[in-house]
Amino acid sequence: MRGGTVFGVGLGPGDPELMSVRADRLVRNARHVAFFRKAGRSGRARGIVDGMLRENAVEFAMEYPVTTEIPLSDPRYNQILSAFYSDCVAHLKALVAAGEDVVVLCEGDPFFYGSFMHLYTRLKDDVPVHVVPAITGMSAAWTATGAPVTWGDDILSVLMGTLPLAELTRGALDADALVVMKIGRNLPKIREALQAAGKMDRAWLVEYASMDGQTVMPLAEADDRVSPYFSIVIVHGQGRRP
Repeated sequence: MRGGTVFGVGLGPGDPELMSVRADRLVRNARHVAFFRKAGRSGRARGIVDGMLRENAVEFAMEYPVTTEIPLSDPRYNQILSAFYSDCVAHLKALVAAGEDVVVLCEGDPFFYGSFMHLYTRLKDDVPVHVVPAITGMSAAWTATGAPVTWGDDILSVLMGTLPLAELTRGALDADALVVMKIGRNLPKIREALQAAGKMDRAWLVEYASMDGQTVMPLAEADDRVSPYFSIVIVHGQGRRP
């Protein structure tokens, strides 16, 4: 019996109609489907494909361990996550060894800040792994603002809201156009960094881009809200144009 293959399938930013033809085909034909989710949640990736899976599809929910109480700098954080990913990989390898293909559902693009990357690095030397790229969440976010994000020779930078204030500010100063991800409770810090970089007046907050509940507003009007996980700050470039 031939061995199986793991497919890391990018589902795009959230709207099922923005999935690629290949992703749609793989999802609809999959016998084994794996996806990440928080404990007690259905999982955002699983929700995107709701109604698309075959009736006899076998689902494998990979539930993140609780790590929010542990600082990123604490060695236990990586230890807990590493053990979690190793357990997930062991399950996937067993399916592949039995000749089964497995579709791993990935929000956005699998190789862009996604959890699938941690599976890929642990799988790629031992089993066949094929990655299906997709539209990223940031692309849907800047499209939702109704304006191009870059012009001419603009430099686009992607920053994480989890960075220290000094690094956020330096990154914002160096970029013409800017995408800030991992917002959540970091919004006040992001606002401070953009103020210091002189870019607050053209910053937008986009929540749930391309999904139900999408909101788009100037960051200056966002007050002190705590944004959901699927939030992105966009700063449009103002570069050369004809």
